[in-house]
Amino acid sequence: MSNIGVIGAGSWGTALATVVAEKGHAVKIFDVDEKHLRSMEEHRENVDYLPGVPLSDHIQMAYTSEEALKDADVVLFSAPAQHFRSALTSAKEFIRDDALVIDVAKGIEKGTHKRMSEIAEEVMGKEFLDRYVVLSGPSHAEEVGRRLPTTVATASDNPEAAKAIQDLFITDRFRVYTTDDVTGVELGGALKNIIALGAGISDGMGFGDNAKAALMTRGLAEITRLGLKLGARPETFAGLTGTGDLIVTCTSMHSRNRRCGILMGEGMGPEEAIAKVGMVVEGMFTAEAAYELAKLAGVEMPITEAIYKVTTGEITAPEALRSLMGRSRKAEF
Repeated sequence: MSNIGVIGAGSWGTALATVVAEKGHAVKIFDVDEKHLRSMEEHRENVDYLPGVPLSDHIQMAYTSEEALKDADVVLFSAPAQHFRSALTSAKEFIRDDALVIDVAKGIEKGTHKRMSEIAEEVMGKEFLDRYVVLSGPSHAEEVGRRLPTTVATASDNPEAAKAIQDLFITDRFRVYTTDDVTGVELGGALKNIIALGAGISDGMGFGDNAKAALMTRGLAEITRLGLKLGARPETFAGLTGTGDLIVTCTSMHSRNRRCGILMGEGMGPEEAIAKVGMVVEGMFTAEAAYELAKLAGVEMPITEAIYKVTTGEITAPEALRSLMGRSRKAEF
């Protein structure tokens, strides 16, 4: 059995810890919020972020990153995307040279416009990517924690690393596929959060299924355009980490991004909406990075641009609707 070190005690890190702990692996979870860790240790449950899911005896809390990682065969980073660089930098000296490293954050770093694997390469060196794996797909922590059937994918430049993490996580309720398209998987996971904000705004404004279907479909088209420009494969965006993740994030009330969008569509300001959701809303940060990245890449992404401008207060949601519906006539393909 493996020793797993988890960095980040949010809902998703906790849910994934329950998956591997169920298979008998030993898990140590570290988080910068010591009070939160002590609550999890006392209640044997993540009361704040994943209530109702008991923690296995195989899961223990670690109060330093060194304690969590020094014996870890596998390290899982579940910090928000905007904090991945600092989390990896802080943990760097404690990660064993032979440990596999998984990242599950879905975002693009503000300012640098870098994907998580690009940050990992910058912090750890190019050779590190041989043991770096992305895990992504349509997967709400609330459902994974309750052992509801879920399917995801692992992506790595090294096929053997992707297969090793596939073997580590796969169960009769958690199916895992593999791919080597790291760029496509990371972009699909990051950009769908922006479209989910838009789907929520649409719902909050009282629009129907037609509007949401259009947002999702045309949103996927612009995600794919940017992905192809940056070297991803088109089939990735038709798979679990593209279409699958987009569907689940745009349609479920488990989705923080959709819930935040609903509040904004109802008239609430962006900052107030984030506070109301009570957890990190990745799409609010990624919208800015994606908008700037699209400009740099010369890729037209009108939905992303409109949602970004709504999140910054530059335009209102009704103005965004008018700008999108009033665009010049085009062929679909």
